[in-house]
Amino acid sequence: MKAARQLFSYDVPPDAPGVGCPFLPMSRAEMDALGWDACDIILVTGDAYVDHPSFGMAIIGRFLEAQGFRVGIIAQPDWRSPEAFRALGEPKLFFGVTAGNMDSMVNRYTSDRKVRRDDAYTPGGEGGQRPDRSLIVYSQRVREAFPRVPLIVGGIEASLRRIAHYDYWSDKVRRSVLLDSRGDLLVFGNGERQIAEIAHRMRAGEAIHSIQDVRGTAFMRSDFPDDWRELDSTHLDAPGRVDAHPDPYVMGPGKDKGEAKETESVVKFARDIPRRERSQTAIRLPAFEQVCDDPVLYAHASRILHLESNPGNARALVQRHGDREVWLNPPPIPLKTQELDSVYELPYQRRPHPVYGDAKIPAYEMIRFSIAIQRGCFGGCTFCSITEHEGRIIQNRSEKSVLREIEAVRDKVPGFTGVISDLGGPTANMYRLACKSRKIESACRRPSCVFPKVCPNLNTDHKPLIRLYRKAREIEGVKKVLIASGVRYDLAVESPEYVKELAQHHTGGYLKIAPEAIAEGPLSLMMKPGIGTYHRFKEMFDRYSKEAGKEQYLIPYFIAAHPGTSDNDMLELALWLKQNGFRADQVQAFLPSPMATATAMYHSKRNPLRRISRRSERVRVPRGLRVRRLHKAFLRYHDAENWPQIRAALRRMGRVDLIGDAAHQLVPAWQPKGTGLTADGRRQKPGAFRTQHTGLPDAKPRHQRGRPGRK
Repeated sequence: MKAARQLFSYDVPPDAPGVGCPFLPMSRAEMDALGWDACDIILVTGDAYVDHPSFGMAIIGRFLEAQGFRVGIIAQPDWRSPEAFRALGEPKLFFGVTAGNMDSMVNRYTSDRKVRRDDAYTPGGEGGQRPDRSLIVYSQRVREAFPRVPLIVGGIEASLRRIAHYDYWSDKVRRSVLLDSRGDLLVFGNGERQIAEIAHRMRAGEAIHSIQDVRGTAFMRSDFPDDWRELDSTHLDAPGRVDAHPDPYVMGPGKDKGEAKETESVVKFARDIPRRERSQTAIRLPAFEQVCDDPVLYAHASRILHLESNPGNARALVQRHGDREVWLNPPPIPLKTQELDSVYELPYQRRPHPVYGDAKIPAYEMIRFSIAIQRGCFGGCTFCSITEHEGRIIQNRSEKSVLREIEAVRDKVPGFTGVISDLGGPTANMYRLACKSRKIESACRRPSCVFPKVCPNLNTDHKPLIRLYRKAREIEGVKKVLIASGVRYDLAVESPEYVKELAQHHTGGYLKIAPEAIAEGPLSLMMKPGIGTYHRFKEMFDRYSKEAGKEQYLIPYFIAAHPGTSDNDMLELALWLKQNGFRADQVQAFLPSPMATATAMYHSKRNPLRRISRRSERVRVPRGLRVRRLHKAFLRYHDAENWPQIRAALRRMGRVDLIGDAAHQLVPAWQPKGTGLTADGRRQKPGAFRTQHTGLPDAKPRHQRGRPGRK
């Protein structure tokens, strides 16, 4: 992996006008107060402007400010006309546009495609303050307001839509967002490294259309460069007839066990193509028109995209859209610890812009006392978009930097009561975990370091994290440090000392973890560990909690209707939940986010975790609204409103034996008052007696049943 330029090594004039703003300006009045005639860069975001390092635009804005640029913010503009986009005038360099911290469609719609009534990133939590496909709409308004100003799109919505992608909300494959947004460049992944190079090159006079060699960017071009080698993706992973060739997801046979076996097979695969040739090789994906028409080719393209995701060995990707090419450079080089420290210690105000007054912004209220200690995730869960955006190489902050930020929260954030609400990141316990060998890491093409089991080359030592926890809670004025990020329990069980530390000092009565499923079918397609690992973790957690004299509980999360899940799988899960005394208040149905591997399964009914062919395994996909609602109902088996639906499903499945009041049965045969439903699921007429009998021989309405032992 070629070394990247250090983030803060660019020349910044000592009198640069962009440094030292209390808040980045959101109005001409604020610009006038700073003595600015114009901004160098204007950032447009779908979120409220909160000057906190948990908000992407705050990070990019403060980072560019530290590079000596004058940066303005247009937050949640009225998208119905271009006027709001003229508020700060014309920037000297470019507009940067993002939908915000979330994909706008995920933000606005539920998994059942219903409009959400609230928006956590808006003052007062008010919904409807951003348009559908915000990135496209904002970009179009920018083009109308300033047709000749360069436009760069980025953020999670750009990252996940950088190539042709299945769109759940329209139920079709859409082309790269680069075309619809009419952006000059698309920045994917965490953008500090890319945006620094682009901004400095443009300030030096370079035209944006000539900047085509920055990692972590995508752009349009009309031809293929003469000095590059083109490799058809079907040569790597034939979507038709499957030829014999190395499968990058499966480690080959070795003479020795453990690390030597892994090292030999991984490094050997990386040497198949010489490094010099790889750096000038672009892989041609099936064209947009092809993946639209052929789900098998779509699954194949998804598989290749994920294969080419390691910055150490990824090649450029190219995909034709009509008469133009979308060109994706390899992913950006991960930030080093010193660089990440500097990014998170920029002069954030750690609160919303004063323009919002006393209005509460729910997303800020949730994270204002939290600290990010890392980026990235090597779990590779197929339904999750973290890896596609942040990468699977963990980027860590130093212990000293994290402790300094805790002190800053204590001293600067209003309302601090001594409780740090979270010390984590995409996952709670991947801090300073990495491959034991940089050589293997840069060559590896596996999508997960922990599935189907923890890789023997992975360092699972939790001691640095335990030491950080202990030092954090010793800081004067800190009463409690909680861990709210998701704990990867298959890693945690590798370190009983970590589980003990977590249970005895960093859990506030309840700890949320995410088994997601218990059946082998969906778990294998999620790339999640078996339920046995959950039980190992629970045994440790309960034991250490008891030793500390604490009554604490695990709250498991599960996903309904994930690809690979059958009705029987959900029934098995519902029975497991009842046997273990769990009653989920909120349940999550699988939402096919753009570019996720599980989304490719949902759309294509194929499994991109293996070689794709016309005859490859078909994936069971719960697609219809009826089956998706049934799977959610199984997770909420205790809700009487779901009982008619569950009873009907049990009859259809031949499991009438599970209808009744016995401990081993799932739902009773009677329907209580207050649900407005009859026992068979029909709506009751007003005034009708609401406790209904199903007609099953063992069923009695509640009012006819006596208590045990009473006459």
